[in-house]
Amino acid sequence: MIVVSKVNDVYIHVDADRGIQAELSDFFTFQVPGYQFTPQYRSRVWDGKIRLYSYATGKIFAGLLPYIRQFAKDKNIEYFEAKDVESINNIKKEEVIKFVDSLKPQSRGKPLEIRDYQYEAIYSSIKYNRNMILSPTASGKSLIIYSLIRFYRLLLKKEKNNKILIIVPTTSLVEQMYSDFKDYGWNVTNYCQKIYQGFTKEAKKEVVISTWQSIYKMPKSFFKDFGCVLGDEAHLFKAKSLMSIMTKLEQCKFRTGLTGTLDGTKTHKLVLEGLFGVVNKVTSTKTLMDKKQLAKLSVKCLVLKHTQQSREYIKNKSYQEEVDYLVRNETRNNFVKNLCLDLQGNTLCLFQFVEKHGEVLYNLLKDSPNKKVFFIHGGVETDERERVRGIVEKSDNAIIIASYGTFSTGVNIRNLHNLVFAFSGKSRIRHLQSIGRSLRLGDNKTDATMYDITDDLSIGENKNYTLQHFLERINIYNEEQFDYEIHNVELKKWQHQQNHHMFLLVRLSS
Repeated sequence: MIVVSKVNDVYIHVDADRGIQAELSDFFTFQVPGYQFTPQYRSRVWDGKIRLYSYATGKIFAGLLPYIRQFAKDKNIEYFEAKDVESINNIKKEEVIKFVDSLKPQSRGKPLEIRDYQYEAIYSSIKYNRNMILSPTASGKSLIIYSLIRFYRLLLKKEKNNKILIIVPTTSLVEQMYSDFKDYGWNVTNYCQKIYQGFTKEAKKEVVISTWQSIYKMPKSFFKDFGCVLGDEAHLFKAKSLMSIMTKLEQCKFRTGLTGTLDGTKTHKLVLEGLFGVVNKVTSTKTLMDKKQLAKLSVKCLVLKHTQQSREYIKNKSYQEEVDYLVRNETRNNFVKNLCLDLQGNTLCLFQFVEKHGEVLYNLLKDSPNKKVFFIHGGVETDERERVRGIVEKSDNAIIIASYGTFSTGVNIRNLHNLVFAFSGKSRIRHLQSIGRSLRLGDNKTDATMYDITDDLSIGENKNYTLQHFLERINIYNEEQFDYEIHNVELKKWQHQQNHHMFLLVRLSS
């Protein structure tokens, strides 16, 4: 028999005989992807596994309750659940829609159209008090968050723990969230405060918007006043840091996480579900494109064919040596430069390494007479990033050279026409989040083009590392039903073409 009882708003307790506990422990134990490369595993202090059910204490994250129920059903085990284990709000969907409509949120002074999937996401969060909303980038998650905090603010008014905590992964997202709430017509000065470096960590106002990095080491006493927590771009939180925050919110009943992407691993999904609630996919990128609620995306995959000499050089090199060779390759960097210069409209060019690639590309582009060129990386202050974002919103010929860490997630630029991956890996999350930068509709923008640059250094059937990663990205495009083309480009032809126009690209491709 399995008996489930509530511990607090973080954990439930599962009582069962030793045999069933052992099965539960195995069921909720997973090998962490890439565990073999971690120092802890190599030094033999960790076996590379994450265990979500504690055999010793019988505790498990409350958000995993549906999995416990299903486990008992599948195993035909007698099951008993205490009444207070799950809390459901009996509010009707019509009431939620009426409340959200009453907020009259605006954008740029115009009333916002609230979409059906946004109503659904807001309603499901309020009804079940826990939710993990899976909704693609540029689908209006900040409006969902805004509607939820306005609802919970009224609900928590008479409670001791009546504050609301919004956790985001970057300082830029703190500023953007604050700015979005202001655009919606709310008095953010009165009700909201920001917490990250340079701001006080004392929660003085009703709504606190913070990076997880700023608060995960705060004592439990800091979190006692929060009755509601919302995590935006939750996939980017480090698991240990997120658990550190969420487990301190012991009396926080209302929990909603939001993400545009999951990495495809069961471990990642279950940790987020355990801390927030079961994943609820409310829409997809393809659906929003078909409804013309996102820009129509065209993906152009540019496979750079390297010389035989380069292939021989790379043949026995490690992944890191291959990467170093590519980002320092003068001909390849000139190709990226010429592509960015030839594209019409605003272009975001993403790189991975600041000194050995980002700076090189910026120096090649910065003196372009007909383009405004900006360089953004982790060392650039948040205020400057926001300034650049504002300039590009009003421009039609700008190039932003930015690191993945600063501009691949959460940054909202409506007027972005082109996205260039100067170098890319195989991370599903980072790739889809980066693509999302180009999908927002603008005043005069309905289409966007993404350029996925990869390198063919293979010999015979032996494919080089970065080409293998590209093939994994193709799988992503197929899964997401993106329209894509693959063009082969002989890189040698570009060796001496320092200023050649890229409109010849298709002619050179096969």
